[in-house]
Amino acid sequence: MPQLDRDVFIPRDAIGDAMHGDHVEIVLRRLTPGTDGQRAEGRIVRVLDRAHPSVVGLFRYGSRGNAVLPYDNRIQHQVEIPPGDELTAALKEKYGVDAKDTGRARRLGRLEELDGAVVNVELLRFPKGGIAPVGRVVEVLGKPGDLGVDTEIIIRKHHLPHEFSAAVLEEAAQRAHPVHESDLIGREDFRQLPIVTIDGETARDFDDAVYVERRVDGGWHLQVHIADVAHYARTATALDNEARLRGTSVYFIDRAVPMLPETLSNGICSLNPREDRVVMSCLMEFDATGRMRDSKMAAGVIRSAERMTYTNVNKVLEGDAEASARYASLAHHFQDMKTLALLLNARRNEQGSIDFDLPEPVIQFDDEQKMTNIIRSERNIAHRLIEEFMLAANRAVAGYLLRRGLATLHRVHEKPDARKVLEFEEMARAFGYTLGVEDLHRREIGVKHGRVPAPAKAGRPDSYGHGRERGMKVSLPGTEELSITPEHYQRLLKKLAGRPEERIVSYLMLRSLKQARYAQDPLGHFALGFEEYAHFTSPIRRYPDLVVHRTLKWALAHPRQGAPADPHPAPNEEAVVYSHKQLEELATETSDAERRAASAERELRDWKTAQFMEEHLGDEYEGLIISVQKYGCFVELFEIFVEGLLPIGALEDAAGARCMYREHDHAIVALGGTERSRSGRGAARSRQRRWGLGDSVKVRAERIDPMRRRVEFALLSAE
Repeated sequence: MPQLDRDVFIPRDAIGDAMHGDHVEIVLRRLTPGTDGQRAEGRIVRVLDRAHPSVVGLFRYGSRGNAVLPYDNRIQHQVEIPPGDELTAALKEKYGVDAKDTGRARRLGRLEELDGAVVNVELLRFPKGGIAPVGRVVEVLGKPGDLGVDTEIIIRKHHLPHEFSAAVLEEAAQRAHPVHESDLIGREDFRQLPIVTIDGETARDFDDAVYVERRVDGGWHLQVHIADVAHYARTATALDNEARLRGTSVYFIDRAVPMLPETLSNGICSLNPREDRVVMSCLMEFDATGRMRDSKMAAGVIRSAERMTYTNVNKVLEGDAEASARYASLAHHFQDMKTLALLLNARRNEQGSIDFDLPEPVIQFDDEQKMTNIIRSERNIAHRLIEEFMLAANRAVAGYLLRRGLATLHRVHEKPDARKVLEFEEMARAFGYTLGVEDLHRREIGVKHGRVPAPAKAGRPDSYGHGRERGMKVSLPGTEELSITPEHYQRLLKKLAGRPEERIVSYLMLRSLKQARYAQDPLGHFALGFEEYAHFTSPIRRYPDLVVHRTLKWALAHPRQGAPADPHPAPNEEAVVYSHKQLEELATETSDAERRAASAERELRDWKTAQFMEEHLGDEYEGLIISVQKYGCFVELFEIFVEGLLPIGALEDAAGARCMYREHDHAIVALGGTERSRSGRGAARSRQRRWGLGDSVKVRAERIDPMRRRVEFALLSAE
């Protein structure tokens, strides 16, 4: 409904048998006007699509019956397991239990394999009206703490397709034949060039390779070659349907769940060194300043000269003697790559492209797979040059298809909502920063009797509250259509560079932006500052890239033909044009799959972090408050890259007073607790103890929240 801009509240008695994540049909029962839009209450009429056909949890024997406790804390019910349904097919065969012999199952008593085990349960009846759901055990995954069981839990909790059917594996094996002369018909031959792949040390599938050549006029020639996955994964086959269902590969710390079977992803589609591979190539010409003069798309064949890693390329570029000697024939090519990448990056910056460069946690293991440390990821120049080359190729392919009038999947990132930008501005003000967006605050409403501390001076967050208090005002966005550009963010990032508060404010800026997604229309990419953009460079692990490849192959096969009026891709094709409706469906599916994969990867990383911190309970650390909520502060540690919760109760224990969240400056303050301070004019005064964004704290790892798999801290210092 257009007048609703928020979720619809469903009371407990109106849920029916729906569960968290289900796609449901509702009827509205009540609309309540509010200052920030309509508030709605409704009732679920029916479930259109079940999010949880199965549930993973802990199996428990009980005097009143067996049950499974779900790992997903958003599922509020235990799952009842009727007698006999706790036995999987394998257990029934092991203990000689007939499918209908429930009496025999009861006489088996407690089985070691099941008691306290992690199991996957197929739901036979969904919860309704206080009645618990009922299910049967279909898998026993192992005991909590067993090696690899946490990954298996996450895979099933997020319902990630992880097993290939016999039909899919057979089709992949049939397709994965060595490159034959017949595969090279109509392809450009690049095998004589010193083309290389550059990936991480642990990468097993190599879907992109690059080559750079300096032109005599000072310009640059860049080749980006991408594995021609569409040559092997044809439309509307068992293999294609499975790839579309998965949408993306999922990369966990200890294993991957690939989009394609390994015979393709790590085999014939992977651009392995010194092996012939068919590719889709983007050939680009740049002038001496990094401006693209021309681009050409082609089907090709390459033979990678070397499998390089980011680390080794960086060593060569830094002049490491051993690496330079080992890769002597390629060293000057890497220097050319670096020069071109820096030119491309500088031109992107001129166009307002945003680069947050926020680190990711990297868990380190010893030889026995025991976690030893959690560090911040680092990007060197080798990472950046591949990033620049892939961005250029993605943009060039998107532009080519647009000029040809061919519809495909676009990677889009729309400009931020006014409300989100305003929320950022309110928090950034505490650090003395602003995006400088004009007409953002159309009106400010004064709050009677409300007072706020003096704002911080630019670049001096410690000056917050030093000065005369001011009247409290509530700001409302002046318009839903902001005159905001990537340059607003870029300028602020430059101001933040090297400052202590850079990490926090950058994180807050990121939160103000919308999430990138796939769309059937070219809506542009706000963060990159591009008017057109598509994903072309990773078809081994992303289905949208495979869609783009198929459209590109059709374009190259029909150089003088426009888009068909009513496209209907035939089965078993490698070059097709999709209809607008098909692209709309694919955009939704692949965006959902991307979010599902990211959520699963993030949750397992949090689990591993909690397991690591469990071994360090009682240890003391210094950290930075990076987020403040009503229930406490999130603290990022300096020594190890771990984030945890400093609960409001821990702050109350430290302050010896009740604490509360203060909305206007996003801080937690102690009520009645005071400390002495001096104002700028030297007069002593009393102020409340306060914990806000950017404050440094000293904490002790106190406990692990078993439900959220999160470390919680105790405060050691009141300062």
